[in-house]
Amino acid sequence: MKILITGINGFIGRNLQTYFMQPGFELIGVEKSDNFLNSNIKQYAWEELYKISEADCIIHLAGLAHDTNNKKLEDEYYQVNTELTKTIFRFFLTSSARIFICFSTVKAAADFSETPLVETVIPEPTTIYGKSKFKAEEYILNNLPNDARKVYILRPCMIHGPKPKENLVSLYNYIRKGLPYPFGKLSNNRSYLSIKNLNFILEKLLENTEPETCNLKPETCNLKPITPSGIYHLADDEPLSTNRIIELIGETLHKKPLMISLPAWSIKALAQMGSMLHLPINTETIRKLTGNFLVSNEKIKKALKITSLPVSAEEGMRYTLKNII
Repeated sequence: MKILITGINGFIGRNLQTYFMQPGFELIGVEKSDNFLNSNIKQYAWEELYKISEADCIIHLAGLAHDTNNKKLEDEYYQVNTELTKTIFRFFLTSSARIFICFSTVKAAADFSETPLVETVIPEPTTIYGKSKFKAEEYILNNLPNDARKVYILRPCMIHGPKPKENLVSLYNYIRKGLPYPFGKLSNNRSYLSIKNLNFILEKLLENTEPETCNLKPETCNLKPITPSGIYHLADDEPLSTNRIIELIGETLHKKPLMISLPAWSIKALAQMGSMLHLPINTETIRKLTGNFLVSNEKIKKALKITSLPVSAEEGMRYTLKNII
């Protein structure tokens, strides 16, 4: 199977390169012309997109992924996350590809959730990032092909794997320096997605096919995907608390993290001061470290006819922490 991946040299794309370098798969990359990294993969610049004719599946990863409310970046976010996605989807509709996989985000639905977030929730994105992704989702859902082709909009929660995004790296380095974590008494639960479970889900989506009805010999028939088109939330089977992640970081570093518990009033004051002075520790940071964000993965498991993902949340996090740099 030939898989076209946009943004192939980003965090997720680099991990997919490693995973899909196996018999039966051939990768084609679309990337900025100054960001070609892997000479073993055929790569095209964005302006060469319509020269590509051989893809069986398109995985659209390219986008701006930092969660922001910076109004100065609003146009850029909508140009990349919304308008570029529209362009890639229109290309899919004119191509011979059978599967289109668009990476959106759970932030297109909500920023926090005390109960497992499901696909039927009425979306209420609050950041420019979430809103720009939601606009792309709307366009795709309003233009689904009326044939056997399938379109999957994936809303992952925070994805982690080797060389992860800066938030997890910052927390890792903070604990590595022996600095005290001041919110030890504040317990929370958040959903995460291990890159290993993401790879598994993607391969299952690509494998979940059946022969199309035709008059030719069975071995010459094309395969059509059978998992229903639609929106799917992606998360590990279990959530993790920030305190537990800090304990796992300590295990990786072979040192006991220093955990202290500031009183609630001082945490509030610290958050307010940090927001006023634009410090790293501010209201939003503390909310992310101590708030709940639960995401359900039941729909995707039911669609793939599985009862659990292969890697537990703790096992996936340990893998990431051992390969953080």
